[in-house]
Amino acid sequence: MKLTRLLTLVFAFALLFNIACTDDNNATNDMYYGGGVLLSNEGNFGKPNADVTFVSSDLNTKQDNIFSANNGSNLGDVLQTIGFSGENAYLLLNNSNKIQVVNRYNFKKVGEITAQLNSPRYIAFANNNIYVTNDKYNGDKYVSVYKASDLSFVKKITFTDNAERIVAAGNYVFVQNASFGFGNKISYISTSTNEVQNTITLPSGNINKMIANNQSVYAIAAGTTDSYIYQISNTGSITKTYTLTGITDATNLEIENGKIYFTSGLKVYTMDVTATTAPTTPLFTVANSVDPYSNLYGFSVVNGRIYTSDANGFTEDSKISVYSTTGSLLKTFTAGKGTNGAYWN
Repeated sequence: MKLTRLLTLVFAFALLFNIACTDDNNATNDMYYGGGVLLSNEGNFGKPNADVTFVSSDLNTKQDNIFSANNGSNLGDVLQTIGFSGENAYLLLNNSNKIQVVNRYNFKKVGEITAQLNSPRYIAFANNNIYVTNDKYNGDKYVSVYKASDLSFVKKITFTDNAERIVAAGNYVFVQNASFGFGNKISYISTSTNEVQNTITLPSGNINKMIANNQSVYAIAAGTTDSYIYQISNTGSITKTYTLTGITDATNLEIENGKIYFTSGLKVYTMDVTATTAPTTPLFTVANSVDPYSNLYGFSVVNGRIYTSDANGFTEDSKISVYSTTGSLLKTFTAGKGTNGAYWN
C-alpha cells in the first residue's frame, strides 16, 4: 500500500508539474519563443488588453499574455499586426499610437516608436528603414519612415487615398490605397529616395488584401459577381490575373508552398499558384459565429497549417481552430480577445 500511495503521489506531482508548464494564462519568464507560432490578440478597443499568445509547433503548449509576463506591463490598445526584422518583433498598437519592439525569442522589450504615429496599420522593412502605414478615420493618411538602426523618424509620405497594408518587393515598398473593401489602387515607393514612384489601378474589383510572395505582390479584389487575384511584379506591372468566377467578396489572401489560400464568407478555398481556373468547391467551411463580424476574424497559413479565429463578439476569448492544408481540423483552443493573425517565429 505504501508503494502504491507513493506512486500515486509521484504521478499527481508529475501531473501538477505538467499543467503548470503548459498553463494557458501565464507565460514562463525567460522562455524561448522561437520555433513556434505567435498569435496577435487585438484586445478591446479603448482598453489596454492587447497581448500575444505563443503556441508550440506541435500545438501541445500554449502560453497567453507573453508580453506582459516578460515585461511587467500591459502591451497596449489594439494590437493591429506584428512585423519581424532580424531578431526583433515589432508589435504595432493602433489605438495606443506606438510600436513596441521586443526580442522575438524572449519577448523582452528592446525599444519603442511613438513619433509621427496616428492610427498605425501595417509595417514593412526595406533598405535599412522601417515603413509604417497610418490611416486615421476621416483624417490623415501617410507612411511614416524610420531608421532601423535607432528607430529615429526619417520622413512622412502623404496620400490622398487610404494607406492600409504595406509590403516590400524588389526596390520598392507597395502601399494598398484601399481599406475595408473600398478602393482599387496600389502605390509604390522607391526605397532609395522614399518618394512615391507610381500608382497602379486594378481593372476590376475592390482590394481586400495585399501580400508579397517570392518578390512579387499579390492583391485580392472583390467584384459584384466574381473576385480577382492580381500578381504584380516588383517593378509595378500586373503580370497575371486570376478570375475567381462565381466567388464573391473573396478576401484573406495567403500564399505558401506554391498554394494560394483565400476565403469567401465562411468558406476557405485553395488553388495552385500555376492554376488557370478558379476552384469550384471550398477546402472546408468554418462554423458560424455568434456574431457575424467575428467570423474568420483571423486567417493565416503558417508553416503548413491554417489558423482561423472566431472573435466571439469580443466579449469572450477568441476560439482558434487549426487545420491541415488538406482541410482536416487538427486542434481548437482559445487565445486572447480579438485574435487577428498568426505568425511563424
